[in-house]
Amino acid sequence: MQTKWVVFGIILLIIFWLMEDVYYTVDMTEQVIITQFGRPVGGAITEAGMHFKIPFMQKVNRFEKRLLEWRGRSNQIPTKDKKYIEVDIYARWRIIDPLKFFQTVKFENQAQGRLDDIVDSQTRDLIASHNLLEAVRNSNRPMTYEEAELQQAMNSVIDTIKVGRDSITAQILEHSREKMLEFGIDIIDVQIKRINYVEAVRKAVYERMITERTRIAERFRSEGRGVKAKIEGVTERRLKEIESEAYRKAQAIIGEADADAIRIYANAYNRDPEFYSFLKTLETYKNTIREDDWLILTTDSDYWKYLKSMTGK
Repeated sequence: MQTKWVVFGIILLIIFWLMEDVYYTVDMTEQVIITQFGRPVGGAITEAGMHFKIPFMQKVNRFEKRLLEWRGRSNQIPTKDKKYIEVDIYARWRIIDPLKFFQTVKFENQAQGRLDDIVDSQTRDLIASHNLLEAVRNSNRPMTYEEAELQQAMNSVIDTIKVGRDSITAQILEHSREKMLEFGIDIIDVQIKRINYVEAVRKAVYERMITERTRIAERFRSEGRGVKAKIEGVTERRLKEIESEAYRKAQAIIGEADADAIRIYANAYNRDPEFYSFLKTLETYKNTIREDDWLILTTDSDYWKYLKSMTGK
C-alpha cells in the first residue's frame, strides 16, 4: 500500500508539473509570442487571461504593451551657423507588432540600441541643418529685458525664426518613426530635453554675458554718481542760501541792538554826563586793570581823576 501511495504521489506531481507547462497567463500590460524550437508559432497574443501551449516544445516570450522610455546620449552637434552645442533628447515608444519585434530585435535592450542609432542620427542631421536659434525658439516673439540697452543689443542679433524648435522635433519624430516601424516599434513622442553650449564655448559666452552686465552696471553707477552730484549741489546751494539769510537776519538784529544801546547810552549821557563818564570809567577799570597790575599815571590823567576822588586826596 505504501508503494502504491508513493507511485500515486509521483504521478500527481508529474501531472501538476505538466499542467504548469501546458497553460500560461497573459497580463493586461503584456503581449506574448509563442515560439516552437525558437521559431514563432501563430500571431501575437494580446488578450489578457489564461492560454494553453504544447509543453516542452513551445516557449512563452513576453513583451511590454505599455509605453517605454528612451533617453538619448548627450551629443555634441555643430549647428548650421557653426555653434557647437550639446543636445539631450528623450523619447517614448511602444511595441506595436510583437512578431516583427521578435524577429528583428528580439529584446528591449537591443531595441534601445536601435533607438540610439536612429533617433540620435536624425537629431544630429536636423540640428546641424538649422541655426541655433531655430533649435531654441519656436516663434518671433520679442524678448523682453529690464534694461532698455540690453533689449536693444539683443534684438539686433536675433534672426527671424522660420522653422522653430517644435517643427524640428516633429521632423525628428517623423523620420525616426518611419525607420523604427521596420522593427515593430512605434515612437510616440520625441522631445529635446536640454540644449547647451559645449564647455569650450560656454566659458566664452559666460564671460561675454558678465562683460555686458558689468558695462550696464557701470552705466547705472555713473548715472547714480551724476544724480548724487546734482543732489549735493542743490543741497550745498540751499545751505548757503539758508546761512546767508541767517547771517543777514543776525546782522540786522545786531544792528538794531547796537542802535538801541547807542540810544540808551545817549539818553544816559544827556541826563547826567558826569555820571555817565563815571560809569564808563568804572567799566574801563574793570576791563583793563587786573589784581596784579601796576599803573603809572600822571596826576592830571583822566584815568587818575576818579581814583584820586575815591582816596580823598
